[in-house]
Amino acid sequence: MTRPFLLISVAVACAVVLSAATPVVFTDVTEPAGIRFTHTNGAFGAKYMPETFGSGVLWLDVDGDGWQDILFVNGTAWPERDAAATHAVLYRNNGDGTFSDVTRGSGLDVPLYGMGGAAADFDNDGHVDVYLTALGPNRLFKGRGDGTFADVTTAAGVGDPSFSTSALWFDYDKDGHLDLFVANYVAWSPDTDLFCSLVGDTKSYCTPESYQGHSPTLYRNRGDQTFEEVTTAAGLRNPSSKALGVAMLDVDSDGWMDLFVTNDTQPDQLFRNRGDGTFEDIGVLAGVAFSEAGVARAGMGVDTIDYDRSGRPDLVIGNFSTEMMALYHNEGNGLFIDEAPRSEIGRATRLTLTFGCFFFDFDLDGWPDIFAANGHVADDVERVQSRITYAQRPQLFRNLGQGNFEEIIARVGSALGTPMVGRGAAYADLDNDGDLDVIVTANGGPARLLRNDGGNANHVLRVRVIGTASNRDGIGARVEVTAGGDTRWQTVKTGSSYLSQSELTLTFGLGPAPTLSTVRVTWPSGQVDTVDAVEADQTITIEEGAGLVAATPIVVRG
Repeated sequence: MTRPFLLISVAVACAVVLSAATPVVFTDVTEPAGIRFTHTNGAFGAKYMPETFGSGVLWLDVDGDGWQDILFVNGTAWPERDAAATHAVLYRNNGDGTFSDVTRGSGLDVPLYGMGGAAADFDNDGHVDVYLTALGPNRLFKGRGDGTFADVTTAAGVGDPSFSTSALWFDYDKDGHLDLFVANYVAWSPDTDLFCSLVGDTKSYCTPESYQGHSPTLYRNRGDQTFEEVTTAAGLRNPSSKALGVAMLDVDSDGWMDLFVTNDTQPDQLFRNRGDGTFEDIGVLAGVAFSEAGVARAGMGVDTIDYDRSGRPDLVIGNFSTEMMALYHNEGNGLFIDEAPRSEIGRATRLTLTFGCFFFDFDLDGWPDIFAANGHVADDVERVQSRITYAQRPQLFRNLGQGNFEEIIARVGSALGTPMVGRGAAYADLDNDGDLDVIVTANGGPARLLRNDGGNANHVLRVRVIGTASNRDGIGARVEVTAGGDTRWQTVKTGSSYLSQSELTLTFGLGPAPTLSTVRVTWPSGQVDTVDAVEADQTITIEEGAGLVAATPIVVRG
């Protein structure tokens, strides 16, 4: 459906000044923002495997006020330890650059050995809901819309008891209800813990080869706030899987959402949605299951986007140290080629261990860049590998176009140069100024909030969608924007990165283009809405079947 542009004056409210020479700096604003979260992994010397994995972080708007809030997933003490229990921590965005801890009384203050999570409106009531993964059982919290939640795990039937890691919401059968995919790692418990060592008789954390894998789980949403476990029926049962990351993508542009799953020391998997309720693993045929040498890598985080405007989704994957990140280009013929070994990305990540990773356009030039959160799993790794460190600095790769990237860590301020034991990472526009900010968690350490200063020197359009026939969050919708004669697109998605989730609103960098000729949304239902003649530097809302229903100028505060 085509609707005329909703006219809103932006001349006064939106003081965006385009300047290609304006540098982008990431500023550590953790302390002034009031973020005090430090991850608890429960470590006390026993070297239990799950201690090395957490934690994830989610951007979400818990109260519907238009400002992105932060939910930190947290671990807790082991049962045999006489220590205070800890839980997830929820920070409300005050809208002035600061956050307030509103965990107490939110319903999320439940002790569990948490790993990650995913957030979306699973029951289409207009309020965001939260699924937290854990060293079993997982929890589903139904949002009330006021920043509080009710635990509906038992009633919904989604309390997976496994060692769960990443998760995502997606509508795999296109019935308008969000289904839930849960990645599971290995069969581990304190009772089955093994002794492993890097040096002599000193215990170290075991590698995943020491334990049996565990299948992921797929829950189908019945539409009545209950779910049916359909893993086997959907063709996703895989007892050898050791999954850490998951991303949704339409790999073949057939309108059905597929899944990419990263596995630790097992082949990565690309599950193609057949459109009949079942999936088939085409990872080996597509060339994404193994490295170029034919070896299964230690896949961690993953994300997907069309990074070169080919019209097809590509992949970035975080891997273990000495393995390099993977940057798979979608060739459009059913095959992917890993471009990392022949690029700056491969050379720069040969010794890093990447967990969280994602595509985002940090300088709003219209080309998706790559962020990587790094940190090793072995706190004694330097005893056996002198060139590899436990704490590692994050990395930022700028997209130069034509499939080329350059690492620019030294040009975006000192905040990104500080080593940390990085794990979860996600992005959002925390201050509603148009550019994308980043949050990173550290295993057993403090999280860091990195504000993007200067990215909004270029023009931008932010797009929020509301489904009607499709799920209310529009998960799976494809949004295309055309500006300056160039078309780029993104998918509204949950999951990605590692144990974490970025905001659902899509951000399109437009470079010097002050207007857009077209914004087009293709919904999971098949409905297409088109909006013509859109001004840049605003956040627009498109509703399925109604087109443009709201537009708000982006205010850049000096």
